Amino acid sequence: MFYRRKILLGLMQLIGGEVEKLRLQKLLFLYSKKKKDSEYDFIPYKYGCYSYSASADLSALSRKEIINESDNSYFKEDNIDYLKLLKPQDKTYLEEVVESYGKMSKNSLIVHTYINFPFYATKSVIAKNVLNDTLYQRVIDATPNETETILFTIGYEGVSLEKYLSKLVSNNIHVLVDVRKNPLSMKFGFSKTLLKRYCESLNVQYIHVPNVGIESNKRKKLNNQIDYDDLFEDYKLTTLKSNIESQEEILRILDKYKRIALTCFEANICQCHRLHLSESLKNINPTLKVRHI
Repeated sequence: MFYRRKILLGLMQLIGGEVEKLRLQKLLFLYSKKKKDSEYDFIPYKYGCYSYSASADLSALSRKEIINESDNSYFKEDNIDYLKLLKPQDKTYLEEVVESYGKMSKNSLIVHTYINFPFYATKSVIAKNVLNDTLYQRVIDATPNETETILFTIGYEGVSLEKYLSKLVSNNIHVLVDVRKNPLSMKFGFSKTLLKRYCESLNVQYIHVPNVGIESNKRKKLNNQIDYDDLFEDYKLTTLKSNIESQEEILRILDKYKRIALTCFEANICQCHRLHLSESLKNINPTLKVRHI
């Protein structure tokens, strides 16, 4: 079993084996804020902090009948002591969270997280109803509102889905333009169908422009930067030259939505074609402002 799932089960065990779904998300979030490199990251969502990855793990545990679930709650079904399987510091963090917040109601936890972590309330549909005017203003102040027209680029290598999506939200990006030739990934959340769904849940439109991607067979045997440089020289001479129309489509999207991001896999911009695509777009429009995040 993945270690991160033992964290979930250990938390459920400390609470008593039964917990409301939304309340579990809030308690797990508070645990994550105690730990430098938590097993789970979170996004601002319609009821505040939320982890798609934790939700997916809980669904997997349900399918394995390790837990059961109703519409609103989870129930731990086995008798295994998962706390004994955790690292001592992680066990301590969970115990501290449950001691401090375990008896709080779901609504109290929502308000607590909204007050102390207002960024995660910026997509909430209930924040205005559960906070007074002064506290709600803190949520407004935490809401990204930059409007300058910028072409961003972003890779998802080495980051969780939630960290990736939070970058889009924090930079007030309105459209994600997927420039992979084949938008498939073994990494949770980054294949086209799921990525589109998760983006749109945060009011970020998803558009796939495959013609500016690189064929997967050309990406084999990339062992050093020289190999990447040779690949990108070929890319500039072939794909970019023959797909001006697709590049103009991206510029039209930018003109309409003002803040968009090109996305591909690599974290290192020097090893990703989105660098050269953005440079080509800047050649078409010299006033274009580009930011790699």
